[in-house]
Amino acid sequence: MNPLSDRINRLSESETLAMARKSRELKALGHNVINLSLGEPDFFTPGNIKEAGKSAIDNNHSFYTPVNGYLELRQAICEKLSRDNKLEYTPEQIVVSTGAKQSIANAVLCLVNPGEEVIVPSPFWVSYREIVKMAEGVEVTIQAGIENDFKITADQLEAAITPKTKLFMFSSPCNPTGSVYSREELQQLAGVFARHPHVYILADEIYEHINFSGAHESIAQFEEVRDQVIIINGVSKGFAMTGWRLGYMAASLEIAKACNKLQGQITSGTCSIAQMAGVEAMKTDPATTRPMLDKFRERRDLVLRLMKDIPGIKTNEPQGAFYVFANVKEFFGKSDGTTRVENAPDLCMYLLNKVFVAMVPGDAFGDPDCVRLSYATSNDLLEEAISRIRRALEELK
Repeated sequence: MNPLSDRINRLSESETLAMARKSRELKALGHNVINLSLGEPDFFTPGNIKEAGKSAIDNNHSFYTPVNGYLELRQAICEKLSRDNKLEYTPEQIVVSTGAKQSIANAVLCLVNPGEEVIVPSPFWVSYREIVKMAEGVEVTIQAGIENDFKITADQLEAAITPKTKLFMFSSPCNPTGSVYSREELQQLAGVFARHPHVYILADEIYEHINFSGAHESIAQFEEVRDQVIIINGVSKGFAMTGWRLGYMAASLEIAKACNKLQGQITSGTCSIAQMAGVEAMKTDPATTRPMLDKFRERRDLVLRLMKDIPGIKTNEPQGAFYVFANVKEFFGKSDGTTRVENAPDLCMYLLNKVFVAMVPGDAFGDPDCVRLSYATSNDLLEEAISRIRRALEELK
């Protein structure tokens, strides 16, 4: 007899974390594994932010924090949104959480009733689907193929909306594809949402500062849909602060209050030290992290150049984040004489076991024809990884 709840039985393990775990297991056996599965910058947190964290410890910021975050941090977030995005929010509209993932879960659980529909453009970040499951919502995917740079159109969106639609979830820059919606593309989507005010928009902007196409554009800039938008952001990607676990949302007062109530019954306020470091991050000029952006662009170009030399792989040119989402359907149905590859999970396991390179199958992101690789590692490791991948794929006949 299975004693676990239906809720937990419905959930799938994160494919990203599963591949990372398998990589660690092979490493523990002495294999030289190159892990391209995790979305984690290989840079260190900027010095001024680390100093702010140290100062917080010395100044005894060691007590419980307000559920929605220190007022000083929420004010700094408002100032950041005004400075960088020309968006005006009050501190009462900000909820600070233990990472952007919690902010997303808070929003979905506060909005979606069992049976209500949540539209998710595919490919999507792995946890969107599972969080919708937790809320007992109905996932409705809109397929955005590589031929359209993995971005949906306004017509596709209009066709997907029904009276049961409650929420739309997307990321730009996108994990896993690196695609970035332009201002014009967002304006077209906003026009659709303006005609359907019952639909809320969760805009995951965690990769805001890793954008090769120019200034970040937020769908919240369009006044006609501002109250429908829930902005999700944090410090993990842009400021190399993954382990600090600090994210936030900006939303209408009603939604912010609801998320504050929910969070108060689950985790309460997040780490006091991380919050004080977050104040410094919000005040930091984004140009400070420009060297990291430039290095990611260099790595992207390197990976795309090397992958073009591998027959059978198709890629777009990602304009943000630090991933390449490659179409590998050409290799399905092939074998090296020992292992037969039928799908993307098979291909990922083949590459992990044969040449010790870890990637994530596209099934987890809503596109079973693709695999995701992260280029958040050194040029030398990327060159070695793609060389190994090429050798292994050449053996598939």
